[in-house]
Amino acid sequence: MSEKARWYVVHTYSGYENKVKANLEKTIENRNLHDLILDLQVPMEECIEEKDGKKKVTMKKIFPGYVLVKLIMTDESWYVIRNTRGVTGFVGPGSKPVPLTDDEVNSMGINETPVTVDFEVGESVKVVSGPLKEFMATLQEINIEKKKVKALVNMFGRETLAELDFNQVEKLD
Repeated sequence: MSEKARWYVVHTYSGYENKVKANLEKTIENRNLHDLILDLQVPMEECIEEKDGKKKVTMKKIFPGYVLVKLIMTDESWYVIRNTRGVTGFVGPGSKPVPLTDDEVNSMGINETPVTVDFEVGESVKVVSGPLKEFMATLQEINIEKKKVKALVNMFGRETLAELDFNQVEKLD
């Protein structure tokens, strides 16, 4: 099968995104469709809400009513997704699904390439960009999903916790 897997957008009933994802995962398992339907995502983002003076972090769907599906489009994969409970159809003109472009996929923050980091918690790193450039920092936490680290930066004799992107820190030689 030479066809390349692409990302498609599937429209669902509002509030059914996670149910559709779970139902599709079961169907993929039961029918052994791992080679056709490769990935399912309901993109979420963290939102900070303030209630009664307390900050609360909640996860909100970035695209309510939609599930992103990476698949090799065949009659079988189209049929399986189209006939999943809660799915109203693929996004595209008429009944023809249109794959997302690479730019659209990247702008949506869909992580296709797994991130590898070569530093560890407790390790000292150098900050190479941003307001803390040239400072040394000790890693406290590494968040691969968000591509961020939390590190203690020694400034003016005091340690301050800072959140930095992976590309802002460099391993010491």
